[in-house]
Amino acid sequence: MHQVNILTHIVAGATALLLGLTAILTRKGGKWHTWSGRWFLVLLTIVIITGLIGVLVFGRNTFLLVITMLSAYVAFSGYRVLKAKSNQFKMLDAGVAVVTLMTASYFIYYFRSIGMIWSPVIIYSTVGYLLMVISYDFIRYFIPAHRYGNLWLYEHILKMMSAFSGILSAFTGTVFPQYQPYSQFLPSVLGTLVAIGFMVYCYYKRTAQSVRPQLPA
Repeated sequence: MHQVNILTHIVAGATALLLGLTAILTRKGGKWHTWSGRWFLVLLTIVIITGLIGVLVFGRNTFLLVITMLSAYVAFSGYRVLKAKSNQFKMLDAGVAVVTLMTASYFIYYFRSIGMIWSPVIIYSTVGYLLMVISYDFIRYFIPAHRYGNLWLYEHILKMMSAFSGILSAFTGTVFPQYQPYSQFLPSVLGTLVAIGFMVYCYYKRTAQSVRPQLPA
């Protein structure tokens, strides 16, 4: 059963990476972007479930738990904000955020009790980023709706890129252990830079559209 779980995890993860790359490279909002993004989330769910089984049932690499938490939460939040397109309070979103926060707190406690057997820069940066996203998700509820505007779009971009770079980091960290911690954090750095690039592009594109003079009827 453990070997079946590993095989399922690997196949789903590799396919999710290909679909995530397809979503990144295709026209945003287009047919292929929507299709690949939807299946990326489906396969990411399988990756998360099999990863949790590996950690909790078979006692495998516990570090994968924090990567799993990060990818799961940002993917969930990125999908939810795309559907809502607002910062209206939802009990489901708040509940998932609280559970994730409690899990992350336990993770830090567990690692401090057994000693930092993995690079502290990886552990603290990953958990720190997760806490930053969760904190923002609570703070955004206090942003007036007229000021929130299209922030949902930038949230979606950053969170989905974070989910993609999260599983990419898990993949490269596992396949290239001799290059750790660089094989673990460089994909995340690259994913953040790509996300910022997309957000800047969308901002200037929307700004240009809003100031474009309207032709008389």
